[in-house]
Amino acid sequence: MIIEEYRQEITPVMMELVLTADPSRNSVLSYLSESKILICRDKDHCIGIAVLTLSGDVSELKSIAVAVGHQGKGIAKLLIAEIMCLAKKLGANSIEVGTGNSSFSQLALYQKCGFRMSHIESGFFESYPDPIYENGIRCIDMVRLRAKL
Repeated sequence: MIIEEYRQEITPVMMELVLTADPSRNSVLSYLSESKILICRDKDHCIGIAVLTLSGDVSELKSIAVAVGHQGKGIAKLLIAEIMCLAKKLGANSIEVGTGNSSFSQLALYQKCGFRMSHIESGFFESYPDPIYENGIRCIDMVRLRAKL
C-alpha cells in the first residue's frame, strides 16, 4: 500500500470514490482542478483518495474516501495524517474539514485525528438536489472541524 500525491487528471474510478464522500458532482468539480490530491494505492488500484485546498494559511480537507472493501483498516487515518503533513508543507497553519450532522463515523474519525468542532453551517445540505440520509437522520447542516498544524 502506497500513499502518494496524484498530479494527473482524475480517473472515473477516482471520481466515483470522491462522490461517495460528496454526492454533488457540481460541488466536486468546482474545487477539484485547484486541489492537491493524495491517493492510496494497493498495487495498481486506487483504494483511497483525499482532496486538499489551500487559501492563505488555512487548508481544507474537501473530500476523503476509502473504497468499501478497504474501510476499517486505518487507511483514512493514514490519508488524513499525510494530508496534514502536505498542508503544513504548503504553508498552512491549520486545516479544516466539514461533514454532515448525520455523519457519526466521520465526526468520530476527524476527532480521533486531532480535529475539534468549530462551527455549524445551518441548512448547508438543503440546496442539494436530493435529500441525504445517514443513520436514519436527514443530513441538513454542515459541521465544521479544525485542527492546528
